[in-house]
Amino acid sequence: MALLKIVTEENPLLRKKSKPVTEINERILTLLDDMAETMRKADGVGLAAVQVGVLRRIVVIETEPGQLIELINPRIIESSGKQRSQEGCLSLPGKCGITERPKNVTVEAMDRHGQIFTISGSDLLAKAFCHEIDHLDGILYTDIAKRMLTREEMAAEADEED
Repeated sequence: MALLKIVTEENPLLRKKSKPVTEINERILTLLDDMAETMRKADGVGLAAVQVGVLRRIVVIETEPGQLIELINPRIIESSGKQRSQEGCLSLPGKCGITERPKNVTVEAMDRHGQIFTISGSDLLAKAFCHEIDHLDGILYTDIAKRMLTREEMAAEADEED
């Protein structure tokens, strides 16, 4: 496995729409593994392929340690409720905003073996599904943020969590 370079917001690639995966081959499997390693090393909970410079509809998410979710060609098929929370992104280091996302989300995707499956999540997992799938369509959380937090507000939030 290899650590990949995470693309940051000034790179126009982040605004492009990713292409569907038509064949799961060794390159795709290696990409999944490398994305997971990169996400973990960066202390993220999700990573879309476009964030490492690959315009393919691939996402990895791990909101619970050791419970990696790999999604190929994911699409949201159901959502409900609302949650308003703080959101950040590995491609926008040092920034944070308040977003409103569905509280519950169900996604249909393909796994690394080409099997189609559905998975549902609430709270942080639902937010991660929405955030990463948005990346595949060239959408950043800053596009939907109700407001961005200042560095002082982010520091105050961190102090409250300690």
